[in-house]
Amino acid sequence: MAKKKSPFKILICDPLDNAGLDVFRHNRTFKVVPAIRASQAELKRHLRDASAVIVRSGTRITSELLKGAKALKIIGRAGVGIDNVDVSAASKKGIVVVNTPAGNTVSAAEHTLSLMLCLARNLAPAHISMTEGQWDRKRFTGVELFEKTLGLVGLGRIGTEVAKRAQSFGMRVLAYDPFLRLEKAREIGVALVDLKELYRSSDFISLHVPLNDKTRRMINANVIRKMKPGVRIINCARGGLLDEPAVLKGLQSGRIAGLALDVYEKEPPEKSKLLDHPHVLKTPHLGASTEEAQVKVSIDIARTVSDYLSGGEIRNAVNMPAVDPEVLKEMEPYCSLAEKIGTLEARLVAGELLRVNMRYVGHVASYPSAPLTYSFLKGLLSGILAEDVNLINAPVLAKERGIRVTVTKSPEASGFANLIQVNLQTAREKHSVAGTLYSRQDPRIVMVDDLRLESVARGHVLMIENRDVPGVVGQIGTFLGKNKINIADMSVGRNKAKKRARIFINVDAPVAERVLKRLRAIKNIIDAQYIEF
Repeated sequence: MAKKKSPFKILICDPLDNAGLDVFRHNRTFKVVPAIRASQAELKRHLRDASAVIVRSGTRITSELLKGAKALKIIGRAGVGIDNVDVSAASKKGIVVVNTPAGNTVSAAEHTLSLMLCLARNLAPAHISMTEGQWDRKRFTGVELFEKTLGLVGLGRIGTEVAKRAQSFGMRVLAYDPFLRLEKAREIGVALVDLKELYRSSDFISLHVPLNDKTRRMINANVIRKMKPGVRIINCARGGLLDEPAVLKGLQSGRIAGLALDVYEKEPPEKSKLLDHPHVLKTPHLGASTEEAQVKVSIDIARTVSDYLSGGEIRNAVNMPAVDPEVLKEMEPYCSLAEKIGTLEARLVAGELLRVNMRYVGHVASYPSAPLTYSFLKGLLSGILAEDVNLINAPVLAKERGIRVTVTKSPEASGFANLIQVNLQTAREKHSVAGTLYSRQDPRIVMVDDLRLESVARGHVLMIENRDVPGVVGQIGTFLGKNKINIADMSVGRNKAKKRARIFINVDAPVAERVLKRLRAIKNIIDAQYIEF
């Protein structure tokens, strides 16, 4: 009797709405384990056999925690920011890190506008004044948003929604986003500018960027000097984007008229002169704190984790290239072909890997190259390294080993409607392999080094290198017959000038190493390898 498969253990480290938990509870293949407010020691113990872990902003997933996570396949962040997850350590272990970029988009955008309006009209101090029994209309005179300039640093999902809402107030919107196409900005009705122009021209500045080495303390003394006098700044993105002493000086000098914060470098934040300043508006990380957003992100992260564990579908991965799911589905046969080419290259190469050039020709060149390249690296490194290799850690492992990977594309087909060609160089030699799809389900290897052939890249394959002399194919056929190995298909590539050939033979079953050893001993056979595609 087959052993019953254990359910996937899902570790929930921060509060998750019941709508998300129900996604797991209604499926017997999942076992939900709550670990809210668990100690580091408890988390380590739970992570030893967990298949997935889901966090919000309250739990940090560190490299130390991940060391013992032998079964962990996916880390889910119910929210957008992932600075509480060591993505690099997760990638190295081949663990997918996913978030929910769309679930709280509207809530975060609306909160940004709320803070902007509060800053413009001094609502918070006016409310406090009224609560204290005062009536001081002149003291709280504000400014209109109409015909003011809003500068958005980052124009992702949330930044885009902020832009749309700001335009309804009659604001002019500028944006800095080096990764955004000009055409997309024009669609939104936003002017793309450099940071210098944005700082110089904006009456309000709203931050919508992740926290990393390039953005940490990006609002600093040097930048503030370039800003328009009386600027108002809103940060609903990530703590750490502000140089707090510099911002405090800007407020004290009047260069900055107001500051609104929803995020902090340390949460909850410690008491500080900046937070105590009368022109600073503070909220306790409420950007996603709406009933609707809580339900959306819980369902989104639960479905994302569930779909990955159940069928391998990856959505919203932060350590994988972002590709539309429909496009990725179209690409699957090409990704499979690229991985098969990598598997074959692993049998050919010897010596330290130095360079890989991926060449995409014809229809395949229209697709994003990263999934194809990662698939090749997975096939290549799986055949070389002892450790587990997947699409997540393959590029990390390649980089660690100093393998330089380049990509070229040629939309114009030359002989094939689509072609993936890989040129690989080691410290000792060079090899080139090319493959194509005759149909979505018919992958073929069509070139190995300087040899043309048409080998079906599927199932069990014998790859034989031999001297190109009469009688070799007959010898091989006789040998395989004696060893009860049935031939399903065969393709031969010849180099007459060098009197060398490669024979690819599809067989019905795996070929044992002892059989390969005897095959290599046959006269005129140089080498024999078994490949399972």
